[in-house]
Order: sequence, then C-alpha cells, then structure tokens
Amino acid sequence: MTATHATAHSEDTESKAGPAEVVAPRRSWLHSRKLRTTGFHLTASLLSALWLLPIVLVLITSTRTFDDIAAHGVGSWPHSFTFDSFRQAWVDGGQQRALINSMLVTIPTVALSLGLASMAAFALSRYDMPFRRVLLLLMLGGNLLPPQILLIPVSKLSEVLGIYDQLYALIGVQVGFGVGFYVFVLHGFMRSIPGEIQQAAVIDGAGPGQIYWRIILPLARPALAALTALSFTWIFNDLLWAITVLRTDTQMPITASLIGLQGQYVSMWNVIAAGSVIAAAPTVAVFLRFQRHFVAGLNLGAVK
Repeated sequence: MTATHATAHSEDTESKAGPAEVVAPRRSWLHSRKLRTTGFHLTASLLSALWLLPIVLVLITSTRTFDDIAAHGVGSWPHSFTFDSFRQAWVDGGQQRALINSMLVTIPTVALSLGLASMAAFALSRYDMPFRRVLLLLMLGGNLLPPQILLIPVSKLSEVLGIYDQLYALIGVQVGFGVGFYVFVLHGFMRSIPGEIQQAAVIDGAGPGQIYWRIILPLARPALAALTALSFTWIFNDLLWAITVLRTDTQMPITASLIGLQGQYVSMWNVIAAGSVIAAAPTVAVFLRFQRHFVAGLNLGAVK
C-alpha cells in the first residue's frame, strides 16, 4: 500500500514538472541545431569564397591594362578597364584558330564516343551475350592503364598509319581511350531499366534497333547528359594527347595554345588571363547547360 502511494506521488510529481522538463531540452536541442547550421553555412561560404578567389582574380586581371599591372602589381586593386587583352589573345595570340580546333575535335569525339558506348552498353546489358563480363572488364581495364606509358606507342602508331599531326588522329585517340569508361557507366544504368519494357516492345514487333533507339536511349537520357558534360570537359581540357599526336601550331587545340600564348606574352598577365577566360568559357557554358542532368545522372548512378 505504501509503495502504491509512493508511485502515485512520483507520477503526480512528474506530471507537474513534465512540461518544463520537456521544453528545456527541446530549446537546447534547437539552439545547438541552429549553431551547427550557422557554422556549416559560414564554413561553406568561406570555402566557396576561397574557391572563387582565383577565378575572380583572373577575370579582373583580364580586364586590366599592361601598364596598370606593371605599375601596381597583379594582386593590386584595378585602376583601369579594357577588353583589348581579349582581342590580343583572340587575334594576335591565335586563340580563335585554337578554339575552332578544339571544337572540331571535341564535338565529334563526344558524339562518336557516346554513340559507340551506348550501342555496346545496350548489347552487353540487355542481351545474354557470351563472355560479356570479360568484355566489360577488358573495356574498363584499358582505362586503368596510366596514359603516360602509352605516349610513345600512340605517337609511333600514328606516324606509321600516316595520320600524325592531323585532328582526326586526336579524335581517334580520344575515342579509343574514352569508350571503355562510358560503356561501363551506361551498362550499369541500362541494366537497371526494367526488362518488362523491352519484352512489351518485342511483343509489339519491335526489333533490336527500334528498342535501342526508341526505348533505351530516351530512358538513358540522364546518364547520357551527365556523360556529355563530363566527356566534353575532359576532351576539351586535354593537353597530353594533343601534344603527343599534333605538332603544327595551326593544329593545336586551345589548351596547347595557352602554352604558346604564355611564351609569346611572357609578362603580359592581362593577355594570358584573357586567354584563360576564353579557354574556360565553352566548358563552363556546357556545364551550366547540362547541370541539372549532370547532377541527376550522378545521383542515379550512385543509387543504381
């Protein structure tokens, strides 16, 4: 009986003190959560500012005159504003021709690589082919080789084939070294497409070509868009293979042209910065265009 009264008294005390005891920890939890959120945003803002600082410095330097930079230094507050450095880099520095060369290499390479990779991934993922796992591993294994050990063989092979110092030689090299990775990514994505969709198409009389073109490719659009942005950035910014299979200055892409621009305008940092902005503009534009698809493709690839 005494224990019963004690329990009732304890429950009555807890019911009276309960709301205050519940509110206090909740306020403390909300306060700590607010502090963590504030700290996260401050840290992220600081890191973003540090990441954007070199970009802002290059943009400002590209719009300053040489006399301003020579008198006050590269990191000083700008005292001039001009776009003449872009004209010098574009016309006198050969950036115009170099940018055209980069586009002539990048656009066909991206289209050809993803076209071949999507067809190979479709066959390997949707049909029971013999040794398909071995083929997939061989394609992926080719991308694990360091490109530095293949520079001399690729250079000699292009000379033997008579395609040395030609843009289509660079296209062939880029396609050969990129298809394996694209097949691996698209294979995993296409395998996740339900087989019932393909079976329904077969019942309706669709052949493999129609299934590939009308069903699989539209469903694989997020992965293709993500790979388009990624491959465009890789190929456009490549320097190693360009200087391996190309020799003439008029054949060089934009990345190799930047090296020549730095040698031509040794201390004219405004012209070099302008050339860097010109070289970065296409990849930034492509990324912004495919940003939504790029993030969606990465998320889907991570889940699947």
